[in-house]
Amino acid sequence: MTKLLPLTGIHHITAITSSAEKNYDFFTNVLGMRLVKKTVNQDDVQTYHLFFADDKGTAGTDMTFFDFPGIPQSRHGNNEIYRSGLRVPNDRALEYWLKRFDHFGVKHTGIFEQFGVNVINFEDYDGQQMQLISDEHDTGVAPGTAWTNGPVPTEFGIHGLGTTLIRVADFHSLKQVLEILLFFRETKTEGNLHYFEMGEGGNGASIIVEHNQLMARAQQGFGSVHHIAFRVKDREQLDLWIERMQAYQVPSSGYVDRFYFESLYAPVADGILFEFATDEPGFIDDEESYEILGETLALPPKFRNHREQIEKIVRQFDTVRSTKTFEKEYFGFDK
Repeated sequence: MTKLLPLTGIHHITAITSSAEKNYDFFTNVLGMRLVKKTVNQDDVQTYHLFFADDKGTAGTDMTFFDFPGIPQSRHGNNEIYRSGLRVPNDRALEYWLKRFDHFGVKHTGIFEQFGVNVINFEDYDGQQMQLISDEHDTGVAPGTAWTNGPVPTEFGIHGLGTTLIRVADFHSLKQVLEILLFFRETKTEGNLHYFEMGEGGNGASIIVEHNQLMARAQQGFGSVHHIAFRVKDREQLDLWIERMQAYQVPSSGYVDRFYFESLYAPVADGILFEFATDEPGFIDDEESYEILGETLALPPKFRNHREQIEKIVRQFDTVRSTKTFEKEYFGFDK
């Protein structure tokens, strides 16, 4: 009988943007992450779904965005996934990112220590809260590979998703979900911040839960996170997680086929949506080869008969990069 395995790390984070075009520009030209899929929200085809990841779209490296038409700006507060983590190779890379952020006018905190790891908090044009995390001493789940042909030198590039922060009023209930249902381990505590790890642990397999009973409830909108997804090995493991949700009577979506991965969704706390997603099949498929990832409007097979209609609904914008050369930008930082 197949054994249920622990979750192996963060699979992806999905957030909301006010503009797919601005989002593409920021993640491509400022953060130097590769757009590996430009598709539509499979539950709302008038909405873009953009996937930014490492060089090959490896599971555990992609931050994705919806651009829901007419959605208001978010209000950060309690009961939200409030800061997404992105991994860089080492502390020297963080020093490089200070120069890069200053050059592009990106609001940031400078380098500080978080649970023994050096990080930089920063925001995009929507007030989306993110952080860069140094892998200097990380021994947990392996990262991916930074985008080879992008503007950021690969030795400093973003190569995976990292520790992500969640803020809740009812910490006790979420702690029970994390430890009893999902096999997370609370390994560190600093004041009202609680560090949880899964699988091999480390930056790519951890979250920080902030216990906060003072802030008003967050309001989801552009500039906020929609959900976080965790990695499961394959469909067989996903089915076991579905059975586990049912056994614990946790409300969930049941099996969902997203074509690029297979999923299960479960609201685990007020305002907190978790997804469980398979590592395969990935983003290199019959529509796009490695060389042109993210350059076309890609559609899963169930939508392809409706391509003409969908293309009339979503506005077109250019994401072709295979014909362009990005000069590596050092901003005076020593190579």
